[in-house]
Amino acid sequence: MKYRTIGTDPATRREVSALALGAMLFGSVTDERTSFAVLDRYVEAGGTFIDTSDNYAFWVDGGQGGQSEDLLGRWLRSRGVRDELVIATKVGARPLAPGTGYVDNGEGLSAKVIRESAERSRERLGVERIDLLYAHIEDRTVPLAETVGAFGELVAEGTVGLLGASNHAIWRVERARALAAAAGLPGYEVLQYQHSHLRPRSDVPSPLFQDGSLGHAGPELLSYLRAEPDLTLVAYSPLLAGAYVRQDKPLPPDYDHPGTPARLEVLRQVARECGASVNQVVLAWQMGGPFPIIPLAGASSVTQLEENLAAVDLELSQDQRSRLDAAH
Repeated sequence: MKYRTIGTDPATRREVSALALGAMLFGSVTDERTSFAVLDRYVEAGGTFIDTSDNYAFWVDGGQGGQSEDLLGRWLRSRGVRDELVIATKVGARPLAPGTGYVDNGEGLSAKVIRESAERSRERLGVERIDLLYAHIEDRTVPLAETVGAFGELVAEGTVGLLGASNHAIWRVERARALAAAAGLPGYEVLQYQHSHLRPRSDVPSPLFQDGSLGHAGPELLSYLRAEPDLTLVAYSPLLAGAYVRQDKPLPPDYDHPGTPARLEVLRQVARECGASVNQVVLAWQMGGPFPIIPLAGASSVTQLEENLAAVDLELSQDQRSRLDAAH
């Protein structure tokens, strides 16, 4: 396994594995026995960075989520590996009532919600401190200063380590970080957005966010990361839910444009040259890029996890990387 450092403050920064494991469907779609087996193998291989959220997976049973955190809590208690791991979770997008969603009835990012939701997450996970806590989605009904202050209080109290933001407009991230700096508070240091080798169209709404700019790591975010080397991008859905390799998993509509076939062809060429799978090339391309990207990939079986783990040691040549970057 290879490792990266996230965060800058010696009191909260952590070393994490270069490949993060997504636990979104653990305890719901993926049963407990399989979830435990995947988690065990990930840790055995040196993996240390596990990602969940307080709302995972509310859409499976029409509830409010919490299944993933509950399962991780049971696994952590049974394995005794807490100190070796960095557990990340999120608040802000948990539905307030069963049968509703985060768009029309999400918990939001008020100071009260942040404190109460983080406490419930700690209880489900069975941890004294959440290593990394994200603001899951934007809440423009609450002043940013209130949200920033609430997160800062949790860090000061020692119940949260690092802070992150997911699916926010970049100007909102920058404004929140500026407010935190001016107030002498910790700010967002880890950003989680959807990012893969294929590029979506920004003028077509994504399936999850009506404003297509919010969910994807587009040119503006990548430019921001180059200018702010202390930030880390955690890239969710790097393998597009299997769409690179599975005929039964079509690409989302925002990937329907002339550049997609060209980038797919280069991916397949490089995969043949390396004797690797297309999925492995995508992950290796992210991990070996010019600024820190940590792919966040889920796995519904140990076999699937093994394929992802093998990408950590896949070294792309400069020529291969240049061709992957230039395809359009």
